[in-house]
Amino acid sequence: MLSTILSSVLNFAVFAFVVFIFVMWFWLLITVIGDLFSRSDVGGFGKVLWVILLVVLPYLGVFLYILSQGKGMGERKMAQVAKARDDLREFVGVGIADEIAKLEKLKADGSITADEFTRLRARVIG
Repeated sequence: MLSTILSSVLNFAVFAFVVFIFVMWFWLLITVIGDLFSRSDVGGFGKVLWVILLVVLPYLGVFLYILSQGKGMGERKMAQVAKARDDLREFVGVGIADEIAKLEKLKADGSITADEFTRLRARVIG
């Protein structure tokens, strides 16, 4: 009886782990493909070679792309985030100067400390 329960729990744990690994790999695959097709520094031939590698050897292809292009992926993602933030500021009509003025008002009111002001100002500017 106890061995049956332990066996069932072990089977469930292995199944849950396998599902987790598959979902994580699938998420990485989508991230890699999205990064690959958003790149302008890689030509069509290079993209085709990466896609063939991702189709023929999916796990190895994802890991090789991350190992060889990981730093660039992070830089491109940060550039996309910065562009989206700037586009949103432009669309909403709130600029960096407006945000700094709001921070100065909060500091003058005593709502935030000088350290918080400095940290938040650096975050707004950078």
